[in-house]
Amino acid sequence: MRRQPARVAVMENIEESSPLRITPTVRALSSALRGKREQVPDSGPLDGEGISPDTEKLWFKESSAKNLRNRDFLSPTTMLNTLFAGGQVPPSVMSRVLSLCGSGILPVAAGEVTGEGLRVRVDRPAAFKAVLADGATEYRKPSGRRQGCLVLNCPALHPKPNTPTPDTLTLGQLRTILLADHMGALLRRQGFAVSYCPTLPEDSDIIAFLRALGIDWPTAPANWTNEEREEKIQEALESSPYRERETERGRRTSGGGGGGGRKAEEGENDGALRVNLKRVFQEEGLLGYDPSLGTCVVHKDSVSQLAQLELATANCTVATATALHVTSCQDEFRQQQIAVLWRASGATHTQRHLVCGPVKTPGSHLTAAQYLQLRRGQMKEASEMKYGDQVEGQTWDDIIRVMTSATVRFELLSTVHTSPVTLDVQREGGVSTKGPRGGVFVMYNCARLHTLFDSYERGVEKGLYPEIPECSQLDFTALKEEGEWLLLFNYLIPFSEQLDQSGHALDCEGGGARVNIKTEQICKFLVSLSKDFSSYYNRVHVLGEPLPHLFNQMFCRLHLLAALRELYHCALDTLNLPPIRQL
Repeated sequence: MRRQPARVAVMENIEESSPLRITPTVRALSSALRGKREQVPDSGPLDGEGISPDTEKLWFKESSAKNLRNRDFLSPTTMLNTLFAGGQVPPSVMSRVLSLCGSGILPVAAGEVTGEGLRVRVDRPAAFKAVLADGATEYRKPSGRRQGCLVLNCPALHPKPNTPTPDTLTLGQLRTILLADHMGALLRRQGFAVSYCPTLPEDSDIIAFLRALGIDWPTAPANWTNEEREEKIQEALESSPYRERETERGRRTSGGGGGGGRKAEEGENDGALRVNLKRVFQEEGLLGYDPSLGTCVVHKDSVSQLAQLELATANCTVATATALHVTSCQDEFRQQQIAVLWRASGATHTQRHLVCGPVKTPGSHLTAAQYLQLRRGQMKEASEMKYGDQVEGQTWDDIIRVMTSATVRFELLSTVHTSPVTLDVQREGGVSTKGPRGGVFVMYNCARLHTLFDSYERGVEKGLYPEIPECSQLDFTALKEEGEWLLLFNYLIPFSEQLDQSGHALDCEGGGARVNIKTEQICKFLVSLSKDFSSYYNRVHVLGEPLPHLFNQMFCRLHLLAALRELYHCALDTLNLPPIRQL
């Protein structure tokens, strides 16, 4: 075992204008170990640890409280044995590792070779001061800005032929709507211009239902029509080179925009408009589409959806937009038909499909309206059991509405989008207002932070505490609790890189029809953050006695928790959930 002495923390190693990032740090550590510059893009898709998979895994970022007690990054022994004879790290290499500096790179305080490998510890006080300066605002933004127009199309909301209602909406369809809403908020934060499809009648029941969930969907007056665009789409399809003429049909594969696979479709002998979808995706070079797509009879609801897509892309500032169809697995084939039909009409926009697994409710069958009503009733009942008679009035109605929305969103969005979701909808199951159970737990811990700062402000008004000084005036060596570094290192620092992931995913997959985005990560991030914050908050008395010699530590903690409060707000905003400020 060889140990290197810890070097003195020097703030010069942190470029104040450049936020600290995990990926550049891992890249720099890899470069130091190999003795050459790592050829890794400055930004790219990240794995679950917030590290670009393109970066060779010479190092691993630690995340567990147990490992963070003695190291922050580890290059395992197996890797050292590959790089160096007998796994012996030369002094020159160790010197490079210990002297890391540069844009976005966390400062190294110490390193040592153990039986597990080369472990490195970050200069934590320096990192605290750098991150918390200016309220950690740069750590709540994506690490890079993106450009482009994105249309989020939700087939579940298109008329078939009538506008859906909360009582006709299935839980699987509700999942796709919530996912589209979440993706829109995430991608807009990255810099994309986002629009939603379809536009819905402003006085419809479905709009009132979506607003109860905090979803702001585009609307139009009830008497508004899109007939002009529908006529243009119809004409484009009639003149399309992929239109199938009577003499061409013969024995054909019938995919059916309204009767897929039927031997004799409605309108087969009445001059119905048919388009050969197989020719479209073969000749246009479209990848990832179902090979069984055949000839599609063009129905009115298909034309209506295409016209809505044309409307949603009409205001794009770039020639080619990206349409992301967020659909259930049951409707995927139908939506592929629509996508290829749009291409046959002359549209050149990039189209991707985000496909959701089914929502299962063993022993029950609920519509979206019944599910929301059930969760709202359970939330109100649980609140009354905990808070008693005070649960009344508009304030509590608003709290219960937001908490219900949080419960629904976390239940339907915390699972990988391609996997099924199984819900317990038995009435006696109830909704717990405590314990790590998703949305309620997250909102409760966000409220605890607000309550903490309300208590501090009251203490200031009473003259017990002075105002919080700037970070530059504080000594962050006072933050010695393992939970404090865990909150900074696992949540505040990596969050901005996590925000980048959905945008990068749209660029990947080799241009295939399906796109897989880690849509569950924000929900999981918030639940994990809440567990670690709750553990810390229950263990540490942040607002101590009003004694001057205790103020430095208290102020350091308040700076950390103020940044954490804003992090909650930012993450909840991507779910279109307002924070609950008191419970």
